[in-house]
Amino acid sequence: MKARAARIARTGGPEAIEWSDVELGAPGPGEVLVRHSAIGLNYIDVYHRSGVYPVELPSGLGLEAAGVVEAAGEGTGFAPGDRVATFGPERGAYATARLVRASSLFRLPDDISDDAAAAGLLKGCTAEFLVERCARVEPGWPVLVHAAAGGVGLILVQWLKAIGAEVIGTAGGAAKAETAKAAGAAHVIDYAREDVAARVRELTGGSGVRVVFDGVGRATFMASVDATARRGLVVSYGNASGKVGEVDFGILAAKGSLFTTRPTLFDYYADPDERRAGAARLFEVMRSGAVKVEIGQRYPLEQAARAHRDLEARATTGSTLLMP
Repeated sequence: MKARAARIARTGGPEAIEWSDVELGAPGPGEVLVRHSAIGLNYIDVYHRSGVYPVELPSGLGLEAAGVVEAAGEGTGFAPGDRVATFGPERGAYATARLVRASSLFRLPDDISDDAAAAGLLKGCTAEFLVERCARVEPGWPVLVHAAAGGVGLILVQWLKAIGAEVIGTAGGAAKAETAKAAGAAHVIDYAREDVAARVRELTGGSGVRVVFDGVGRATFMASVDATARRGLVVSYGNASGKVGEVDFGILAAKGSLFTTRPTLFDYYADPDERRAGAARLFEVMRSGAVKVEIGQRYPLEQAARAHRDLEARATTGSTLLMP
């Protein structure tokens, strides 16, 4: 089977993404041949492309996709026609089809569409582990979500609202602020016009929030620390503005004996039982309507470079799909 696939031979800007035709052989033991119907764009793809997260080159690109099994090797438990999705850890989702390890695949329930899975699996499972297993947010807690109108941010806002947290979001501009409010944020701070930490303190009667979910990184880390209540938690889960860099841990003491963590999805989805339970929890909240995956934009697959530019320019809202 022939496939069209993206590769990067060097790190750099979106222009580093190259396309070629590849011949896919029959799947071996433990492998599955999947034809993609929708591919998810995530900020981690930018990190791989740019070298923020080093990868061995040349490399495929993209972690998240949904599609249908075309062929399955021995011992996989899959059969042609099965609907599946993945969020990695293998790269190479920017392709019309590819060979994938069966252990990286999730079966899709009949009531979860391919588009919703490709747009929401990685981001939704990220929200699941951040809220329920990392921060363990409880009803009534005030919580700050940076980039609340982004792909992960919108899901975090909805998830937190559904479990009874009081959500404060940050966003850039009135349109994105309205998107975050519609998702369930009680308050949205325009970071371009307002002092985020000062506004959070005002909204919380001076005490600050119990948890901050910060996927932005360098540009927001100190505001996150300044907005956090005594013995609160700063969850730094992304680097959209660059790595936080060196941190003097004394600042955590000075700001109120704070906790901070830098978790990754794959450490929380390492065990097969954890993977099944986490995905099942995501599908449950999607099915209930508590979390809706907002697909803000779709691009033809080979316009991935344009999609990367838009993502880095903060010109996207919600989740983004690449369509084969």
